[in-house]
Amino acid sequence: MRPLNIVTQTKIHQAWTVPYFVHLLNTLTSQIMTLLLDRSAQQALLELKRVLIVDDEEPIRRLLGYMLQTHGYETVLASDAREARTRLDEQPFALMLCDVNMPGESGMDLVRNILNQHPHIAVIMVTGLESSVLANAALDMGAFGYIVKPFESNEVMIDVANALRRRRLELENRLHRENLEDIVRTRTMALQQALEWLERSEKELRLSREETIQRLAIAAEYRDSATAQHIQRMSHYCELLARKYGLSSERCDLIRTASPMHDIGKIGTPDHVLLKPGKFTPEEFNVISQHAEIGYRILSGSDAEILKVAASIAWTHHERWDGNGYPRKLKGEAIPVEGRIAAIADAFDALTTQRVYKPAFSLDHAVDLMTKHRGEHFDPELLDVFFASLNDIKHIHDQYADQSPRRMIRET
Repeated sequence: MRPLNIVTQTKIHQAWTVPYFVHLLNTLTSQIMTLLLDRSAQQALLELKRVLIVDDEEPIRRLLGYMLQTHGYETVLASDAREARTRLDEQPFALMLCDVNMPGESGMDLVRNILNQHPHIAVIMVTGLESSVLANAALDMGAFGYIVKPFESNEVMIDVANALRRRRLELENRLHRENLEDIVRTRTMALQQALEWLERSEKELRLSREETIQRLAIAAEYRDSATAQHIQRMSHYCELLARKYGLSSERCDLIRTASPMHDIGKIGTPDHVLLKPGKFTPEEFNVISQHAEIGYRILSGSDAEILKVAASIAWTHHERWDGNGYPRKLKGEAIPVEGRIAAIADAFDALTTQRVYKPAFSLDHAVDLMTKHRGEHFDPELLDVFFASLNDIKHIHDQYADQSPRRMIRET
């Protein structure tokens, strides 16, 4: 079956698409609002100027605090690693000035742990020991700077300003990537939801369409006591033969769905002819043979591909390979392939099920009878392909067997 495009799907399911896409719009709106709130929080994080100063020497803590406060920074002081963790848990910081050598946990260990738990914070190490090895180790660990005691006020402020500037740039890049990922993730999720809904809708539409076709076909067949099982067998025989013959999956699906309407024209056949149990007179045969033309007129003229195929099957499933069929006496490949397929499936089902004038023939007997008409009544290549799949044919015959004896009339 040809997949429906979004425009067609929307027209067909307008009653469903409206509430669905309202829900989808609400979901996207909620997600966008969340992103906007996140961006507000992100902007506050970028503008943050709160500094945590960690040093076991109180004069150093106070001096650094005073320097930064006079330049507009908010400062919080901590005397050791434990107190620093407590302050970090209480509120966010843009920068931490941390002494390297402290009693207990060292500044290096503290910074290593803090950078894992608080990736948005910048760190400058403060030490009384000027060592390139120690400085490189701090920088490799993720510190933005390294200040050696005793320090000048200008030196501290320059290092702090540079660290905060670098932090802002890195944070902006990181947040930009995260925002892009959020947007892509949101749009991808929305697209996936829409595609999943369209797939479900298409499946529901296809099943609804097929059930409608089968019920209409049963309604027509009911006039000559056919059952839903005949419709199912006919449909699956046709699909099996089309697939084994090598037709496309789309074409096989169309033939399977359309073939139950092969005798829809019988609704125009008078009851005294249609329900006659005996042999038809030439006049009666002429009347009932018109069901092929009637079926074609009922189904033709539509733009829907499935009805085009159904019209072709209704019109041509009584044509014969040798040109002696009806209604147009088409010959050989002038008969559409779907008509040649339906002719084989319909004849096989008539032979292997009970009729008022005969019992159901065995599968082997049916094969023998139809083989005798190979190249006359039936397309020889298609018939060979059909009978090369006897196991599949028997499975369909058994799966959709009639549940109880029923009154049948002669197939025409």
